[in-house]
Amino acid sequence: MRNVNHEELLTRAKELALPTQHHIDSRAESGSGATFAVVAPRDGQILTHVADAREAEVDLAVAAARRAFDSGPWPRLAPADRGRILLRIAELLEERREQLALTISLEMGKPITDAYDIELRAAINTFRWYGQLADKLTDESPHTAPDALALVTHEPAGVVGAVVPWNFPLTLASWKVAPALAAGCTVVLKPSESSPLSALLLGRIGTEAGLPPGVLNVVTGDGPTAGRAIGRHPDVDVLAFTGSTAVGRHFLRYAADSNLKRVWLELGGKSPNIILPDAPDLEKAAATAAWGIFFNQGEMCTAPSRLLVHSSIAEQVTDAVVRRARELKVGDPLHPATEMGALVSQAHLDRVLDHIATGQAEGARLRAGGECLPTDGSFLQPTVFDRVDPGMRLAREEIFGPVLSVLTFDDLDEAVRMANATEYGLAAGLWTADLSTAHRVSRALKAGTVWVNCYEEGDLTVPFGGMKQSGNGRDKSAHALEKYTELKTTWIQL
Repeated sequence: MRNVNHEELLTRAKELALPTQHHIDSRAESGSGATFAVVAPRDGQILTHVADAREAEVDLAVAAARRAFDSGPWPRLAPADRGRILLRIAELLEERREQLALTISLEMGKPITDAYDIELRAAINTFRWYGQLADKLTDESPHTAPDALALVTHEPAGVVGAVVPWNFPLTLASWKVAPALAAGCTVVLKPSESSPLSALLLGRIGTEAGLPPGVLNVVTGDGPTAGRAIGRHPDVDVLAFTGSTAVGRHFLRYAADSNLKRVWLELGGKSPNIILPDAPDLEKAAATAAWGIFFNQGEMCTAPSRLLVHSSIAEQVTDAVVRRARELKVGDPLHPATEMGALVSQAHLDRVLDHIATGQAEGARLRAGGECLPTDGSFLQPTVFDRVDPGMRLAREEIFGPVLSVLTFDDLDEAVRMANATEYGLAAGLWTADLSTAHRVSRALKAGTVWVNCYEEGDLTVPFGGMKQSGNGRDKSAHALEKYTELKTTWIQL
């Protein structure tokens, strides 16, 4: 998208045909007629009004998914045939890449270049990877006594309710939908009410690619109504959720109050990024620390929001991060040169500003940013605090915005204690040239992913998920299929 100028992107964005209705049983469904506004964070203007699901619409979607699973062809297709349809979805995502990137940029404020190069690449690769994997999974036949045959098979778990957030609306939907479909499940997807448009387009693409009716349904609405209805529905067998820890607790309660459906949660984070004096390249470490917290406006559960730096290099590293924060191009997400776009909404911006005000009141030193841009959109300057104490709110609570807290330590044991002193355990970073230190500290860090001398790296071959209050289960890799299958033992006496 860097080869397209700003004016041309604005024109193309205005020409987009935005979806407005639920996608249920392979058809557009308006439901009760209730709608809600989708607001563009770049300028605060209403993009369109989208169908607002009540329990009745959720019931329709779940019933369609139930029929498709119980009596439809999808779970009974040869895995290779399911894989071919997933590969076709990947092809259509590639064909519609610009349309989808523009839609994502409009609905949640992500820079268009990141939406096109990163978000769409991830979604396309996800469907392609699971499409290729679908017919390469094997069941088991354990060695038993000679007069018996034992089979252990992986059966599709049933109807999957997938509830995903707004920060990576298509990537995180793909991480749930693709492995669930590959396993033979049917899906009811509920995107965030802040970013419903790209998910609705995904539903339509799935149908165009050849998914039978009812296999992939998309309902749009808020969490307390539509999300709750999915979580409590007795015909939903599995619930996969990415979002806040507080909402994750609600889904566990919904499961307990209904049919004890399995609930898989990828929740919040307060990820530490530890830089030791022997880091192989301090400039790269500082630049990556800045990129990690400001990428996607800091609206990332894995964002390295706590920078833990050895006191001997703290000034050097912090100064480098502050320079990068001040150089960052913040502006219209539809401008191809923009590096940091708008926060998803004015309400979310206000919450982030409250954290900044509290940090200043608690005595942390504001080194960069902390103020809004003078525009109609929800833009915030990249913000850096140092002299942060581990007990401060800045160091304890997930902010989910472009706000970095710098803490210092004097020895490695102190760094590990500080890194683990959080209720979260999603990700962590470590910068060192010592192989032994890399292994020892990585093992000691309580996090689902540890990056050494890098951050946010990886591909579909490795699992992603958290420990502690960052959740359970894993997205990505073959391990994601474990969430959407049941193990069945068949014992045959010969």
